[in-house]
Amino acid sequence: MTETVATEAAVTEAVAGAPVAPRLTARNGLARELLGFATAGILAYAADLGLFVWLRGPVGLDPLAAKALAFVAGCSVAYAGNALGTYRHTTTRGPRQYVIFFAVNVAGALLQLLCIAVSHYGLGFTSQRADTVSGAGIGMALATVLRFWGTRTLVFRGVRGGRDGGRVGSWTG
Repeated sequence: MTETVATEAAVTEAVAGAPVAPRLTARNGLARELLGFATAGILAYAADLGLFVWLRGPVGLDPLAAKALAFVAGCSVAYAGNALGTYRHTTTRGPRQYVIFFAVNVAGALLQLLCIAVSHYGLGFTSQRADTVSGAGIGMALATVLRFWGTRTLVFRGVRGGRDGGRVGSWTG
């Protein structure tokens, strides 16, 4: 009986140390990071849209000024959500990181505009639906990938700490 327990413990230890376990942990960490990033992005989108509608409607600002202010507010909400939630275990925070984060978001917005320009003017797809698909569909998807990459590699790239061996934590789990 003692040999069986010892053998089971050795097998459990061997399986736990197998290369599969670290990959699963890394995948779970990436999933939590993506979920936290998406949550911060959804909150930022809601702030951007809500502020834009309010500034255009009751406040009466022109569309470009309203969008510019709403964009800055959305970036601020996204930065706060990522700094305090998704990447809370990083040691890098502050005005410099916010400026880099803002630049990454501007690059994402320009990528969306580029998708519309290529579709509308380059390929001749001039309908409102085509503009929506290219800007809010394809452009948003590409811009989100760019923003995720930029946020994790350029903004919150500091030494990661915490009990999980340095992996990025998430406010979702």
